[in-house]
Amino acid sequence: MSRSGFGYFLYGMELTTKPGIRHFVLLPLLANIVIVGIALYLLFSNLGTWIDNWLAYLPQWLMWLEYILWPLLVITIIGLFSYFFSTLANFIAAPLNGLLAEKVENHLTGRQDNSTVLDVIKDLPRVFKREWQKLWYTIPKAIGLFLLLMIPALGQTVAPVLWFLFTAWMLAVQYCDYPFDNHKVPFATMRQELKQNQGSAYSFGVLVSLFTTVPLLNLVVMPIAVCGATAMWVDKYQHTSALPR
Repeated sequence: MSRSGFGYFLYGMELTTKPGIRHFVLLPLLANIVIVGIALYLLFSNLGTWIDNWLAYLPQWLMWLEYILWPLLVITIIGLFSYFFSTLANFIAAPLNGLLAEKVENHLTGRQDNSTVLDVIKDLPRVFKREWQKLWYTIPKAIGLFLLLMIPALGQTVAPVLWFLFTAWMLAVQYCDYPFDNHKVPFATMRQELKQNQGSAYSFGVLVSLFTTVPLLNLVVMPIAVCGATAMWVDKYQHTSALPR
């Protein structure tokens, strides 16, 4: 059954409660709660100061833009923090997320589960190498958007929109990659596959991004997104992308 990107995220919520899946949700969930909790503390302890410092760069004759830029900067900083710490959480929890994706795929396809703890341990170097690939793909683009944000008025107006779209895409890449990586599909091939279904990828990423910025909901978004992305893999990509395991 093919769904929209939004639909796959919502289906991910349902999948996290299924027998045989829900206990694999707990460890990624715990990792996310700890890291996001630290992020929220740092964010709300410093948010007002950061924004005031940024707005101090505005020329005097543009100070009237402060009322427009304040909410845009709030959205941008929350989005930046949410993306950074969700990336950190996903890096740390990558082996657990890959295992969760495998269990969800087996549940959806009825495939026999033959994996062992030893298989997971043997895959750790490959899994973390893949996470570094994602980081190197992300970092130059993130730096470019951050530099754009530093341009008074123009950058601070345009960058929040571009950052939101960038975050949506990168979160789609982050979570959809787990089932692709389980089948050892190259990172570049995975990106091309997603680009061929950009509507589903972006709408999925948009909903993940929105949930990532909402307090309390952002604590549970990681396993939901892994489950939803794996369901998308099963429906849209497995027949054209999967390599023999």
